[in-house]
Amino acid sequence: MTIGTSLILIAAGAILRYAVTVHVDGVDLQTVGVILMVVGGAGLIIGLALIARDRSTTLPPPPNEP
Repeated sequence: MTIGTSLILIAAGAILRYAVTVHVDGVDLQTVGVILMVVGGAGLIIGLALIARDRSTTLPPPPNEP
């Protein structure tokens, strides 16, 4: 999951949680919003950790040409 996808999930979850007042039988939209925000937050943390890990690794020096 990329950082952009995580931000979209967080935004969609926040909209469902705080802005939608429609009631649907069998589905609690506020709970769905919270779930989307949690999944988006976890994806954002994982994405940032992977980027930080990639930047901290060093490449071996290039081989010497004869």
